[in-house]
Amino acid sequence: MKQKILMACAAMCIACTMDAASIDSVLHCIEQNNIELKALKKDYEAGCLEIKSQNNLEDPSVEYSPFFNKAVNGVASSELVVSQGFDFPTVYAARTKSGRLQQEVLRQEYNKSRRDILFNAKTLCLDFIMQTKKKTLLKKRGDNALRLLQMYEKRLEDGNANILEVNKIKMDLMNVRTEIAQAEAERIATINSLSALNGNSPLPLNGMEYPATPDGDGETLLQNALNNDNDIHAAAASAKASEQDVKVNKQNWMPKLQVGYRRNTDGSDASNGFLVGASFPLFSSRNKTKAAKAKMENARLNLENTKAMAENGIKTKIQQMKQLKQAAQAYDEDLMIETLRLLDKAVESGQISIAEYYSEADVIYRNLQASIEAERQYQGVMADICKNDI
Repeated sequence: MKQKILMACAAMCIACTMDAASIDSVLHCIEQNNIELKALKKDYEAGCLEIKSQNNLEDPSVEYSPFFNKAVNGVASSELVVSQGFDFPTVYAARTKSGRLQQEVLRQEYNKSRRDILFNAKTLCLDFIMQTKKKTLLKKRGDNALRLLQMYEKRLEDGNANILEVNKIKMDLMNVRTEIAQAEAERIATINSLSALNGNSPLPLNGMEYPATPDGDGETLLQNALNNDNDIHAAAASAKASEQDVKVNKQNWMPKLQVGYRRNTDGSDASNGFLVGASFPLFSSRNKTKAAKAKMENARLNLENTKAMAENGIKTKIQQMKQLKQAAQAYDEDLMIETLRLLDKAVESGQISIAEYYSEADVIYRNLQASIEAERQYQGVMADICKNDI
């Protein structure tokens, strides 16, 4: 068993230190190392233990009473009572079932928190991928601007270009370098945020790419999202637990039983006997069943509302996803890159001026960035629709 645990830990360490990464591997590392998740797991375990303790037997009671008399030296007589109280047996069975359902509520609440933390991490991973793509595009633009600058500075020396053309390229290079610095700052902020989610430990992010989007039409995505929705599962678990709580409270009228042993002494004489008793909850259980029924109705209504809100939210996101998919597919990246290549050739051969080049190239670069952002928005909505599958 120890060997298996060590092997599992070693595999996890390897997964968290490899050069290339996938979003799944990053999320796996964060799930293992996230401090908030560890605290929530301990809180969940403590809650389960507290629920189990609610169905324990009462503590046994021991009473000893010595009696004194002027005519007797020392203790004239005494009484020893040892007793144990307990509920009616059917109450324990009902509370056992109620305890299991309450533990399920805690488990589902933990699953919700886990999902939210990992979904936040996945969102940051998608941001990192977009920021990396933007930086790569800007670096290519900067390299191209530097190459053009070197070429036009030589032309200026030869008298085949003017200073305005050279300055135009210098300003473009200056702007691109500023954008590269801003893009890198955003990437570093995202890396730090992911590291914080990973317990302030570094993560493998190199080579990370967008995940494959799930197959299926909108109806399939809707049903899958509703079936796996943690909010609905938590609300359903709470509704079941509240129904069982009503059944437990309906048994509050049953008497509490008590059995024990009694020993009385009077001088040298002693008598032994059994103690049998019961207490009747005439007042302590008043209105408890009504309160439990009100909570059950509240849980039922909350479940219906959660289902309605989830379905409406998912339908809206599916509609957004379809529109964003069309927008992302509208950009022909290959065409834009080929057009940039042709523009480079045209400006190098003198077929077009540097002003004409930038007039066309600026539009293409803006469209390439818009394409990257549209893809990120599409991936973000898809991640939101499937967030309960993490």
